[in-house]
Amino acid sequence: MDRCILCDIYNKNKEKVIAENELSFAIYDNFPVNEGHTLILPKRHFDNFFDATQEEINQIYSLIHICKENIDEKYKPTGYNIGVNVGYDGGQTIWHVHIHMIPQYKGDVKNPRGGIRRIKPELVYYEG
Repeated sequence: MDRCILCDIYNKNKEKVIAENELSFAIYDNFPVNEGHTLILPKRHFDNFFDATQEEINQIYSLIHICKENIDEKYKPTGYNIGVNVGYDGGQTIWHVHIHMIPQYKGDVKNPRGGIRRIKPELVYYEG
């Protein structure tokens, strides 16, 4: 395995870990889309979300809820986007599974309708 920056954070920079459980941990994104943008990831190094065990998925899901409570208290977002980039064509650039939890705030996007479907805005048109 080549060096992994996410593994390095967990193994060498634990002060950046904002929450963890037995199989997963969370950090703030170094290049946040919005204030509070968090990454939730398994401690085990692997690159494809679909290779996660059920236990890893359960613990990641649990940590998402813990992080949401913390983000709600600290930043007061009015919405969220949660997503995973899988593979090069899915936009993955770091080869360690990680879930993006992106708080959204009233007014930060002119028309938020469509959410993540707006990756291809020409495919989704919403009036209003």
